[in-house]
Amino acid sequence: MNDTQYAALSVIGMKGCEDFSAQVDYYLKEWRRHGGEESFLVQADCPRFGTGEAKALLHESLRGHDVYIICDPFNHGVTYKMYGQKVPMSPDDHYADLKRIIAAIGGKARRVTVIMPMLYEGRQHKRTGRESLDCASMLQELVQMGVANIITFDAHDPRVQNAIPLSGFDDVKPAYQMIKALVKAVPDISIDKEDLMIISPDEGAMGRCMYFSSVLGIDIGMFYKRRNYAVIVDGKNPIEAHEYLGRDLTGKDAIIVDDMISSGGSLIDVALQIKERGAKRVFAFTTFGLFTDGLDTFDKAYAEGIFDKIFTTNLVYRRPELANREWYVEVNMCKYVSYIIDTLNHDETISELLNPVKRIHNLVDTHKKKQEAQIKMSFDK
Repeated sequence: MNDTQYAALSVIGMKGCEDFSAQVDYYLKEWRRHGGEESFLVQADCPRFGTGEAKALLHESLRGHDVYIICDPFNHGVTYKMYGQKVPMSPDDHYADLKRIIAAIGGKARRVTVIMPMLYEGRQHKRTGRESLDCASMLQELVQMGVANIITFDAHDPRVQNAIPLSGFDDVKPAYQMIKALVKAVPDISIDKEDLMIISPDEGAMGRCMYFSSVLGIDIGMFYKRRNYAVIVDGKNPIEAHEYLGRDLTGKDAIIVDDMISSGGSLIDVALQIKERGAKRVFAFTTFGLFTDGLDTFDKAYAEGIFDKIFTTNLVYRRPELANREWYVEVNMCKYVSYIIDTLNHDETISELLNPVKRIHNLVDTHKKKQEAQIKMSFDK
């Protein structure tokens, strides 16, 4: 990497992203050997009036800087006062604050990049009736405000970037970090087509599942959702059943791969069917663990042996009680985000960071050699 920066680096962590941003800042300081209390973090606030209205306030000039704004629109753990009542911040509130921060920069920065791990309105990406296309509108609005690059993770449908064809849009996959967390949390996992299968919970997840299947060299199975299109419940057609297509699961471990856990009903139903088909253990890789209906359903399913581990990243807000669950494994993405920021700030390509196939193969080879060495040691004894 060259030593020339595109511009002076500044990182803004939006409300609710303080811990994540602090870890990113730690790595950046380590790599650049900053001493003392120097930091790349910029103090930025969005104070609110009694009516709930807000404004953005920057405590230093960002003229000519290369600015990276980290924003989690789904952090409902942040609250504010409105007419004396405590109100949790909605995705709309977080997005409005993001626009306020960009407006406070006032076009003075040399470049602004928004790191929004889970895209605001990312699930409202296509029109099936007389509907708004909120995600596309959001992307266009940010670009019109002067944002040069938008970095997201595991977009629900990355084709939404077609809304801003002349602007930077990177859809990052946390595949390497997920596999690394798996072999650490489950050291006896056998990454072999005879012992492990990747499972897609629906048609929409097939793309990311095919990636895992390809890089790991294991088979893939798929469930498809049979919906009742004569009824609408909570704005969508209810799922009547999950039908399975794929090879026999008897005696194999299975990994369900999806972009998010919302209420978790579909995930648990799919895990149950996998177990009923003879699977040994069931794991889940989900980039965003929202758990919108709480954790009781998951606790019950885990106690009944329906699944073994759920892996989610720290890219979005996690309920504090998640940390105490035996079935939960957090995948830390701070170092990876730091690499992306550091590389872009030096005006280098992030292609290798976005394509971790070599790193995954090296990780799997190391894991297999370690297992073989342990088997040899047990025989020698």
